[in-house]
Amino acid sequence: MLDPLLKLIKALNSETEPGQMSLALAFSMIAGFTPFFSVHNILILFLVLILRVNFSAYLAGLAMFSVLAFALDPWFHKLGHFVLTMDSLKGMWTTMYNTTLWRVENFSNTIVMGSLLVSLLLFIPVHLLGKWLINRYRDTVVVFISKTRAVKFLKATKIYSLYDRVSG
Repeated sequence: MLDPLLKLIKALNSETEPGQMSLALAFSMIAGFTPFFSVHNILILFLVLILRVNFSAYLAGLAMFSVLAFALDPWFHKLGHFVLTMDSLKGMWTTMYNTTLWRVENFSNTIVMGSLLVSLLLFIPVHLLGKWLINRYRDTVVVFISKTRAVKFLKATKIYSLYDRVSG
């Protein structure tokens, strides 16, 4: 459990592109908000592996958004119920339900529908906000910590110079 968190902190402080990390968070939001064993979550995992987003950020975001989903499930249910009972969309829902793929996806479940709609609507804002926050973290927190006496002392030791040479 601690290993993915340490990898995430290492990635936050590395030269990893902030866009890769924020995209991982946006994908993890979709997978975390919706029920875990879904067809679209397999597609999300496939995209995470193909697009080479930061996997540690994906796992940390998945844990965070899964916990948050339990608190938001009542609102997901209300939104899903509203959308699924709209008279103007009844024909589309009936057609989708009669197709095997959509039935396996379980879109007729109000929580699945509501959580998927919310996560798709928030995908781009979460991606952009995550990118901005990572840049701000690197510009402020990392710079502040690197100027502290403890870090300057550590960097002056022979052990750190050995570590720096070995780690490349």
